[in-house]
Amino acid sequence: MFYHIKELQYEAKPERPDPIFARKLQEVLGGQFGEISVAMQYLFQGWNMRGPENKYKDLLMDTATEEIGHVEMLATMIARLLDDAPIGDVENAAKDPVVGAILGGMNPQHVIVSGLGAMPADSNGYPWNGKYIIASGNLLADLRMNVTAESQGRLQVARLYNETNDRGVRDMLSFLLARDTMHQNQWIAAIRELEEKEGIVVPSTFPRKLEKQEVSHTLFNFSRGEESATGPWASGPSVDGCGTFNYVNAPQPAAPAPVLKPAPPYTYDTLPQVLTGKGPFIDPCQ
Repeated sequence: MFYHIKELQYEAKPERPDPIFARKLQEVLGGQFGEISVAMQYLFQGWNMRGPENKYKDLLMDTATEEIGHVEMLATMIARLLDDAPIGDVENAAKDPVVGAILGGMNPQHVIVSGLGAMPADSNGYPWNGKYIIASGNLLADLRMNVTAESQGRLQVARLYNETNDRGVRDMLSFLLARDTMHQNQWIAAIRELEEKEGIVVPSTFPRKLEKQEVSHTLFNFSRGEESATGPWASGPSVDGCGTFNYVNAPQPAAPAPVLKPAPPYTYDTLPQVLTGKGPFIDPCQ
């Protein structure tokens, strides 16, 4: 159950309209690593967690609920950036090929589709996609994806911060940067705790004896140089504590080249004799 509190978690008020920046903000709202993505990712990770109530589920649900508030803040900021926007001036500026290529102009869907409001889409108008989210049921795997999501999201917000001089926009982005800092820290802390309990390899419950353990800690050199041999992943104890890293040149093929059977006639694939050039060939007019 959720309650909606009408006040924003943090102020989202620009100094002036800016329809071009409104378009850019759509990325951190409805893009792959935007606030809609992390909100939905954490919600489904929490909802799908089986077993007894626990601190990890609460952490997921606490953060997911906060992210809904961030969606609301960004939607409000985008709408305000579109308030009284000098649409004609922007369109005229974008007619210049150079300006148009650099700025891309205002997103016309902000007028045509959303009526000067935010959309569940990225900065190019591509609709938000549920495929962006990861909720696998394995908590350690999911939390690692959460660190990635927060890292990419904070990176994009930092880039946007430097693309505006609007003090109101920067103030809100500064808040979001700080929250992304916390979220990265909390997920990493939870990951470290889980790794201490069950190890670092996911899934930890799959029997190691069923994998080809002779290559479980081997780095294959498929490069022309050997620079990768100088890293800590190439020698010494493995991070999982279950072996020793070693470094070898690319292995020789272990299986013959695959040859698939010809396709059945109903697929109308290219005939084998055509591929080999050895006939007999058919009359295409028959």
